[in-house]
Amino acid sequence: MHKKIKLLITLLFLTHSFLIAQDLELENIFKNKQVDGTIVIESLNTKKIYIYNDQRAEILFSPASTFKIPNTLIALNEGVVNKDSVIVWDKKIREYESWNKNQTLQTAFKTSCVWCYQEFASKIGIEKYKKYLEELDYGDENIGNDVTRFWLDESLKITTYGQIKFLKRLYTNDLPFKIEDINLLKIILIDEKNEDYTIRAKTGWEGKYGWYVGFIETKDDVWFFATNIDTKSKDDLAKRKELTLEALKIKGIIK
Repeated sequence: MHKKIKLLITLLFLTHSFLIAQDLELENIFKNKQVDGTIVIESLNTKKIYIYNDQRAEILFSPASTFKIPNTLIALNEGVVNKDSVIVWDKKIREYESWNKNQTLQTAFKTSCVWCYQEFASKIGIEKYKKYLEELDYGDENIGNDVTRFWLDESLKITTYGQIKFLKRLYTNDLPFKIEDINLLKIILIDEKNEDYTIRAKTGWEGKYGWYVGFIETKDDVWFFATNIDTKSKDDLAKRKELTLEALKIKGIIK
């Protein structure tokens, strides 16, 4: 009997692995865009999951600016910023014009304002981040030596599956933060909203690779997604979201 059960489990695992490996619809999207990467899409209600490049989905990558999702909650919880804060620009000219002005929490998040979050990090400190990352079970929980760059310099890393796991906890309010802070973050996360769906998401870019992670709320379900692609140049950055939207359409999640 035990042998039969083991055989059945093995067959189910192999069938599941085969289905993952054979998702030609998702594979074709990546081929057409001429990028290497992975995508994981998972339903909250049905637990249905679509995956392209399962092996890459298990590899650790720097979260880059997708870390602003948990980092916003940490900063709010520590009181270094609030929804009404004005983050005063230090008058240093930086790469992106949108950074060269005073910021609010919303604009800092939307424009991926690195100096703003570095300012938060300096006030929070390494020891508190260690505690938070352990509590959140976020990625490999490695802070490194520079509290202002650990989510950018590949000290901290997370897998594509890890992104999905964290997003699920965020959506279900299963995080050790005040509900008003979680709700504020969910508002800030809105990337697209129409009568059919709401996408709450964040991009990230390490330089060699980029992310688009979040969740989409439709009339009858919530789908979590995480896309990670190689970026040969800035020209590839738009493909992070384009790939994701095409995948959501081809799987019938959106029209």
